[in-house]
Amino acid sequence: MLVGVQLAGFREDAGLSQEQAARELGFSAAKLSRIESGKGRRPPAEADVRALLRLYDTDDYESSVLLKLLRRAGEPGWWQRYDKRLMPEWFDRLVGLQEAAAAIRTFEIQYVPGLLQTPAYTRAVVERGLPTASAGEVQRRVELRTRRAELVTRQDAPQLWAIIDESVLLRVLGSRVVMRDQLTRLVEMAQRPNVTLQVVPLDVTNASAPNVPITYLRFGGLDLPDVVYLEHIRSANFLEDRDETEEYRIALDRLADEALTPLESLALLRKTMKDRYAAP
Repeated sequence: MLVGVQLAGFREDAGLSQEQAARELGFSAAKLSRIESGKGRRPPAEADVRALLRLYDTDDYESSVLLKLLRRAGEPGWWQRYDKRLMPEWFDRLVGLQEAAAAIRTFEIQYVPGLLQTPAYTRAVVERGLPTASAGEVQRRVELRTRRAELVTRQDAPQLWAIIDESVLLRVLGSRVVMRDQLTRLVEMAQRPNVTLQVVPLDVTNASAPNVPITYLRFGGLDLPDVVYLEHIRSANFLEDRDETEEYRIALDRLADEALTPLESLALLRKTMKDRYAAP
């Protein structure tokens, strides 16, 4: 994506429209659009990038920096080593974006956010969603999602701001033991300096909660647009248009105002553990 953003900037500096640049090089408009948006599963071919840099008369230093970035973009991420059946293109893209994000905001109405799940809770989610999957496939999916969750605890972890509906805490997945361990993890994670956790209580009757999970990604100093990820059963949408992403940012801000504060949410987590999942 960053390669594409930089190329689009060089094109604009050269005074060329996307259609003009594509025509000059014999590219289709769709191909150049795909390069600039960074939406391809693989980075653009180096020969194509070099041709664009020559067309835009980009100086040698900027060209060399961009080509180095392109080669780094071609290095596979850890998640790309998994079976592609576990990593559809939309999920592959989500993991890559999360790895690059400086801040992640998420809202969940049915499950604990994936980045905060315990392996046992993840297993219960996978088994519920894929009841016919083999034990081996379930195990591989659990391993993949558990590896994803390491993002939040590593040294250069992004800021994570998670808002969850209280019903998530009450819905038993796996067993009460699984839920007790999951809430224990939420308590631990909520006290990390890079994690903010809020709960929307059930007694907020007019909560402005969307009916689908939302993941909102920001990229810090990188010259990249914010991205909103909306997941469906077998597909997902990525929104990058500023007007669209702004609507979701406002929706998340409104939810944060309606939710319990982080301290109140932590108290509710502990109370739910004691009242509903206490060890016998």
